[in-house]
Amino acid sequence: MASPRLETYCCPNQDAATQLVMNFQPEVFCGVCIGSSSVSLLLTILQLLPKKGQSPRKMPKASSSSTILLLISICDILGSLGMIFRSSVWLGFPGFIANISVVNGTSVWPSVFCVGSAMWIQLLYSAGFWWLFCYAVDSYLVVRRSAGLSTIVLYHMMTWGLAVMLCVEGITLLYYPSLSSCENGLEHAIPHYITTYAPLLLVLVVNPILFRRTVSAVASLLKGRQGIYTENERRLGTEIQIRFFKIMLVFVICWSSNIINESLLFYLEMQPDINENPLKNIRSAALITWIIMGVLNPMQGFLFTLAFYGWTGWRVDLKWRKREIPWESMSSSTVGENTYPSPVNYQNNIHDSKKIAATDSQQTDEAISMMSEGQCSRIASV
Repeated sequence: MASPRLETYCCPNQDAATQLVMNFQPEVFCGVCIGSSSVSLLLTILQLLPKKGQSPRKMPKASSSSTILLLISICDILGSLGMIFRSSVWLGFPGFIANISVVNGTSVWPSVFCVGSAMWIQLLYSAGFWWLFCYAVDSYLVVRRSAGLSTIVLYHMMTWGLAVMLCVEGITLLYYPSLSSCENGLEHAIPHYITTYAPLLLVLVVNPILFRRTVSAVASLLKGRQGIYTENERRLGTEIQIRFFKIMLVFVICWSSNIINESLLFYLEMQPDINENPLKNIRSAALITWIIMGVLNPMQGFLFTLAFYGWTGWRVDLKWRKREIPWESMSSSTVGENTYPSPVNYQNNIHDSKKIAATDSQQTDEAISMMSEGQCSRIASV
């Protein structure tokens, strides 16, 4: 799982709260992480693979939103691989792990492994948070016709730039002046915790606002095309709203335990002695949420694919051929019976104003299709 405690454990001057969770049944915890990460990894890849029974259609031009969804899944896959590797080494080489926090140790490789694997996990999941924020921004801009494929370059710069900058800054302040002589006290670790949870809190607070504005903009966009709001268009708007709700629901389920656990551990760190009897229930709650984090954090990848694409089935088609893939699904029948022809199909004697109107309708269809990512075709068949 992704927690700033993974990096804190690499420091010789560990606080009591970090020792509490990291030394609690490490074999069981690593086994839980390996199991959850492996299941999520396999199911996520299964969801993304092409399936048999999908009729080959012309490959549409991918939208920036569909590209972002794929990148979120890739970040989750790479993060799960990092958790599997770290937990496997933890279980398979206990002598190697025992030298991680040894002061003046003869080998630096245990500390390098500890810091490197923890940074890998944090960086990938942090990038996933930033990509999810970019998806909310892009969804709103697409409906407002202010975004396109060109903006994906800006999203890359913002996502990876901020993820790397915050990760490096937090690690540098945590291990100051050096890994072998970290500062004592909670104060030196606070910047690291802030840089870790800042993108997570950003998604929790800002994404629901952007999603709500996007849904309102979609409704206005559908109504404004012909001045009416048909039943199929209403269903499409509801489907998009439900899709956004599923995304946020998965995010809250997978990461709320992290916020609860960190709050409990911070409270314990502020106590003179965390082993006092009145703090027993708080210690138990912190350990329970710690195990829950090991289960839910890696499952985000698979649960997100369910929210993005729904269940795509078991029948994998490994034959190579040019065909539509789930994350680039854009249907031209976005509003059922209210389809609009392309301006190129109009006769030459049609006025330019009608051509412009038809172009606007087609752009509207494409914008809504980017939001629904293939859901609209199912609505149109109802």
